Amino acid sequence: MIKKICLIFVLASFVSGYSISDEKFFHIRRALRRIYAHTDKSSVADFDEQKSLSKQSSNGDEKLYEDLRGSFSKSLQHLPSGFVDRAAFESLRYALGTGKPSDFNKILIGLGIRKLVNPQASLAYTLMGNDCWINPIRPAPTFASAETAGEMVELYWTVLVRDVPFNDFDTNATALAAIAELNTLSDFRGPKIGGVVTPVTFLRGNTPGDLTGPYISQFLYQTIPYGNTTIPPEQKVPLPGVANDFMTTFTDWFTVESGGDTGASIMHDPVPRFIRTARDLSEYVHVDSPGQSALSALFFLNNLGPTALDPNNPYLSNPTQDGFVTFGFSEILELTRAAIQEGLKAAWYQKWQVNRRLRPEEFGFYVQQQVANGINLGIHPDLITASVLGEIFTAFSSYFLPQAYPEGSPTHPSYPAGHAVLMGAAVTILKAMFNEAFVIPSPLEPNAANTVLVPFGGALTVGGELNKLASNIALGRDHGGVHYRSDGIDGLLLGEEVAIDILENEAFLFNEDFSGFSLTKFDGTTIQVGAKRTGT
Repeated sequence: MIKKICLIFVLASFVSGYSISDEKFFHIRRALRRIYAHTDKSSVADFDEQKSLSKQSSNGDEKLYEDLRGSFSKSLQHLPSGFVDRAAFESLRYALGTGKPSDFNKILIGLGIRKLVNPQASLAYTLMGNDCWINPIRPAPTFASAETAGEMVELYWTVLVRDVPFNDFDTNATALAAIAELNTLSDFRGPKIGGVVTPVTFLRGNTPGDLTGPYISQFLYQTIPYGNTTIPPEQKVPLPGVANDFMTTFTDWFTVESGGDTGASIMHDPVPRFIRTARDLSEYVHVDSPGQSALSALFFLNNLGPTALDPNNPYLSNPTQDGFVTFGFSEILELTRAAIQEGLKAAWYQKWQVNRRLRPEEFGFYVQQQVANGINLGIHPDLITASVLGEIFTAFSSYFLPQAYPEGSPTHPSYPAGHAVLMGAAVTILKAMFNEAFVIPSPLEPNAANTVLVPFGGALTVGGELNKLASNIALGRDHGGVHYRSDGIDGLLLGEEVAIDILENEAFLFNEDFSGFSLTKFDGTTIQVGAKRTGT
């Protein structure tokens, strides 16, 4: 309505014969532009407000267990027994409830070398996409569930195959034993072929493309163009062996759990290697910056030229113009980075305000208590009776979950995984902006000896390899022992929703006529997203 009134006023000045200078006319246009901008921003806010506010629930463990065994407590004050000091946990929960910065400063932390990571971010707002509190995810699997037990069985076996090359899963005895046990579980939700876990599905993700080709995505095996230089696929990787597995004694575990530092460090291979093993991948996601691999994928895809863009991009058939600030590299970079940041905000809301799920290293402490010390904590028998626990005890003389990092997990709750949410968001932007069916040129895979990357004989698509990249980054954190499978899988889905919201908001802002991007979601369904919208 405001737009129409202002436009009528300008037109009336011409009809009445009233003349204005070019300078004044330009000023009027700028004034109108400010009104239009306000209208469009209001339209975006109104659009976001129309989204259904679906129910969000926690898993109930926090109320169920007086000793808080199902809840995250790392870096808080702990009792000598290893259980969290309830007063410390309540000081955290109180601060999260009031939202007052002064209350966060009164949280009862432990040794204080490693503090809580940014719980106040769970209260941050956003101006890109919907608010981070809006998109729900299912409650985290409960402490006593068969699903959590299955995830822990997978994590314990992952420790034992950390140094087994991915392309040896079909012949390695330990990997085959792991696969056999996963097939006995009552609730294991990793990918299967014909209802069975196989060497092809072992430790892989659940998205379309995850089971095609090498375990590692092409975006981690290809050389990445970066300005006038390149980024090679070789990485700084840890040396193999149990000397690089940490937190396997109560003393070390308690020190780290209380926010301390054991002084241990990772020993690295002096020779850079491409990613070959779960340990290699876990180290990549140990030191990466947020969204690093997604940005590398963007640089690689941009280098493929306009034919790799989404077929609906309005500039592919434009006779006089190319895209850049809109529908080109600059906008894709902006939206990818925005998706990373907004994905993290959504993750932090779920972590701190809703789920507060304990980390796998904390669950390993409870396994130690039940199996070694005879304290019945109600852990599901699928885990307590699993043969992998005997293998772990033989290797480490305890039932703690060995960590690939000396400091164990970050000091924020487990569910969902931040890496997974930001990658789900970033990859969704890239799948929308680029042609998912585009075949990646000259794909690579490790040779049989894992000494060099050689040509891969099959066809790998942009969409499939972007999905695989998201799973690699999400599950790579599992390989380090710091997340469960559900943290990653559900995190990807949350990130996807965040990115879709961003694309729908962006649709109010551009001038071009545009029918929308074609996007294949992580569940395999295809939608149209980002078609031009106008303010009211």
